[in-house]
Amino acid sequence: MVMRTRLANFKHAVATLVVCVVPQFAFAQDADGQSRAADLLAELSQAADADSADRLERALIYEWSRTGSPALDLLLTRGRAALDVNDHKLAVEHLTALTDHAPEFAEGWHQLALAYFHSASIGPAIDALERALALNPNHFPALRGTAIILEGLGKHSLAEQAYQAVLNIRPHDSNAQAALDRLASLTMGTAL
Repeated sequence: MVMRTRLANFKHAVATLVVCVVPQFAFAQDADGQSRAADLLAELSQAADADSADRLERALIYEWSRTGSPALDLLLTRGRAALDVNDHKLAVEHLTALTDHAPEFAEGWHQLALAYFHSASIGPAIDALERALALNPNHFPALRGTAIILEGLGKHSLAEQAYQAVLNIRPHDSNAQAALDRLASLTMGTAL
């Protein structure tokens, strides 16, 4: 029952976010950081090719990963390192501490969602993604994660909307395009 309620709330939030993606930026960014992130988002949506898009994506993730605090940076680094070695329990611990101390930091919530997802805790992953997207609706990795979960839950129409939102921000995302193609064959049927 609780999972159903969370899923219903999550679906509503996703539908709202993917329809109206507006610029907001991560925790503790100064005006220069916000301006840089906005510039990178604009460039990313107009990237000439996948290589340029990858370069811009890395720069944007770097901007979004700036906490403004050495202690918070350490928690983010340790959480990511634990994810890299598949120590999901340790990743959840570090990233929960991060989000407890910096609840307005979208990238922290996104990383926490990854840790929960990889430890098969889908409900908490959904909650963390919802928080990340509420703080930064342009966070295309969180949108990708949302789409993957929705697709896994059989919510194909909502997954399509989330993948399309990713492509609106990052047109050269081959994984999102492949997922849309795959979902189109499921939702529209196949031609004989």
